[in-house]
Amino acid sequence: RLALMAALIAFLTRMWTLFTRYNTFFAEGIKNTLIIAFFSVLLGTVFGTLMAMLRMSKVKPLRYLATAYIEFIRGTPLMVQLMFIFYGLPMTGIKLPDISWIPNFSRFAAGMNSCAYVAEIIRSGIQAVDHGQTEAARSLGFRQSQTMTMVVLPQAVKNILPALGNEFVTVIKESSIVSVIGIADLMFRSKDVIAVTYISLETLAIAAILYFIMTFISGRFVSLMERKMSNGTK
Repeated sequence: RLALMAALIAFLTRMWTLFTRYNTFFAEGIKNTLIIAFFSVLLGTVFGTLMAMLRMSKVKPLRYLATAYIEFIRGTPLMVQLMFIFYGLPMTGIKLPDISWIPNFSRFAAGMNSCAYVAEIIRSGIQAVDHGQTEAARSLGFRQSQTMTMVVLPQAVKNILPALGNEFVTVIKESSIVSVIGIADLMFRSKDVIAVTYISLETLAIAAILYFIMTFISGRFVSLMERKMSNGTK
């Protein structure tokens, strides 16, 4: 028992030493991980809303196109999508634009596949609104676009926002895969620390704890938001 305790203390001591010595590596990784998650969900919300509208459209070609896109993205591995966007598209002459206030945006954009998932979140949130609301708005003379923007969407937001928060938490964890294309997220920086120190287990343990802290705080925020919205509906 004493030997086990001593080994645990030594392990924790090495973790602390690594963290204090390479805290700038881990801090940069955390920053980039949160940037990836934020812009993934932000752009996913913008384009996901469009895809959700197209999927519910009465125009069959548009509906089929949106459905095909969503099902393809949800049915293929993220790794394959990353490789195709970051390595495949440039080979065909297609280059993602750079945005001055987002460093290396082309790399970050390759990790953003939330659009398809957010589209389903928004679609389910809209469809959860009582159809009677739509009929009432149309009977008052609202056009279809006015009904959607002024009646349906405001009510759907209460169903959509908590799910978007959960998507943000999920993207924080899934973002670790973008390290394979050179994005300096937390996992990438952890690999840098391993390459310098040759200490794997302790470094990965630090990364796991940092990921847990980010997802735990985000999860509690989402739970708080859900409770506030639930209280607001009573």
